[in-house]
Amino acid sequence: MPKVRKLRPLFAFLFALFRAPGAGGRFLLLSVLRGCFAPIQKSGHRLYAGLVVLTLVTVVAPLTPSFAADKSAMLEKIRSQLNVADGFALSVFAAVPNARSIAVAPELGGIFVGTRESSLYFVTDPGADGTKATVTRISSDFTSANGVAYKPGTLFVADQDRVVSFDLSGFDGKKLAAPAAVLFDGLPDKSHHGWRYLALSPDGETLFVAVGAPCNICKVSGLEGTIITLPVTGGTPQIYASGLRNSVGLTFDPDRGDLWFTDNGGDGLGDDVPREELNHATRAGDFYGYPWFAGNKTRAPDFKNEAVPHEVTFPAFTFNAHNAPLGIHFYKGDALVALHGSWNRTVPDGYKVVRVKFTDGKPVSASPFLSGFLLANGAVLGRPVDIKPYGDDGSILVSDDHAGVIWRLTPGS
Repeated sequence: MPKVRKLRPLFAFLFALFRAPGAGGRFLLLSVLRGCFAPIQKSGHRLYAGLVVLTLVTVVAPLTPSFAADKSAMLEKIRSQLNVADGFALSVFAAVPNARSIAVAPELGGIFVGTRESSLYFVTDPGADGTKATVTRISSDFTSANGVAYKPGTLFVADQDRVVSFDLSGFDGKKLAAPAAVLFDGLPDKSHHGWRYLALSPDGETLFVAVGAPCNICKVSGLEGTIITLPVTGGTPQIYASGLRNSVGLTFDPDRGDLWFTDNGGDGLGDDVPREELNHATRAGDFYGYPWFAGNKTRAPDFKNEAVPHEVTFPAFTFNAHNAPLGIHFYKGDALVALHGSWNRTVPDGYKVVRVKFTDGKPVSASPFLSGFLLANGAVLGRPVDIKPYGDDGSILVSDDHAGVIWRLTPGS
């Protein structure tokens, strides 16, 4: 107990910094934290340092009364340091704590935003331009409300252990009623990689749900390490793709209807392996290598002497190790991919949205589309998660769970 009392003044000081008016206190707090935990990182305990910082940011921050009120100045300061592709203007669409997956609902005049927490948000945008957006927490009844998908009249949410649907016929934008149906309640109820990603098939009849492996590198069972399909009316899921570690981004080629998805490789094998994946599924039933392959063509040490039980479909394109590719959106024949950024690499990498150039239907190279989230001194301003088209003007929304914001990229005239 005496040790705890000695730490109280430090926590009080850090808390006061966070509550300081405007953005200055937040940036000073981040600087202090960086200095405090640098010795821990150098000693090899980067994980513990990261967990402490993550706890302060994701638990303490949202509980402070000033979280929403002081947000605009901080976000404007971040926005001014970001670099966006030529021809686009960048603006703040809405401040949403822990913003993850986005489901655009034009008929309702807004968007649904999932989180890796209990909360689900609806952002009302009456002018369809983000200038008068209103953010409302419409539910806090989930374990991890990460996966969201929408079709007119219905919202789908993939929680940690189940997939549910909501009837939106009486939705007022303020509160979500109880689920109209539980479509499936047999997802692995495990928190490790337990945040599900959800996508609706092009015909609107099937849900694709990513189910991560509940570990770093291990053998899985049941639905673990797969992408499953589920009728929008509910029923027995089918395994569409297997041999995956943790896919947190799915989309469909708008021309061919094929599924494309990202997959995050294993940790603890070095700074530069395994490379992260962008996969192309042309049919159901393919196997993508995990856990015999930790990612791309890097064999997992624990299973390197075992025969791989199935033919492996290797990725169509790869990114640097630990870049953590998440959301995908096809744009003018290319693909935009959100690189969430490394959490345990010696030199941080990722932290941007890239444009993956396609030639003859195949990805060939990647270049920055929205960058600047990672500063030269290693400080992180944001971590992009999901990407969705928005409105009739060609705008693009990008969620950012680190800064707690939805960014809007608007093309020039």
